[in-house]
Amino acid sequence: MEINKIFSHKYILASKSQRRINLLNQIGLNFSSVDSNVIENESDGISPLEMVRYNAEQKGRAVAKRYKEEIIISADTIVVLDNKILNKPADEKQAFEYLKILSNNVHIVYTGFNLINSSNGNEIFDFEKTEVYFRHLSDDEINFYIKNYNPLDKAGAYGIQDDFGCLFINRINGDYYNVVGLPLTKLFLTLNNLISEK
Repeated sequence: MEINKIFSHKYILASKSQRRINLLNQIGLNFSSVDSNVIENESDGISPLEMVRYNAEQKGRAVAKRYKEEIIISADTIVVLDNKILNKPADEKQAFEYLKILSNNVHIVYTGFNLINSSNGNEIFDFEKTEVYFRHLSDDEINFYIKNYNPLDKAGAYGIQDDFGCLFINRINGDYYNVVGLPLTKLFLTLNNLISEK
């Protein structure tokens, strides 16, 4: 593993997501965070994997045009229940509907991430998926969450980290950090592959 090369590189996170910023800080990468200004594709009729791939690639490529030496990291996370994609809710009514159908059910969280080495144009896409098991949620709990936290900026209307949403979850099967917004182990291994490419 080219671990010294990994940590000597300068990275650009194509996102202003505080959750993703915290995750990259956690593993000690030297990075700056910029907004890609890309409008995410939330169209019906495409598969979850196609959606996260398209969005992650578009964000990364938009940002990569501005840099010559950095590695660009971009990502997209979605929640999928019974093949239906639950994006960020449009309003509190939709947030309630999302949490109501997630209650006492199992859903899948997909995160697609794209890496671009702006110095040579090399690019790698990969993804992770995690099963999340919700316990039964009462209407009171859902309304409390919507009133006191911010479900509108989260896919599926909840967060597993840093707020009350963590109490909705009985267990997960897969990568916890994937549910937060970046599968850190797979990201780190893929960064090594990108840096090793000539």
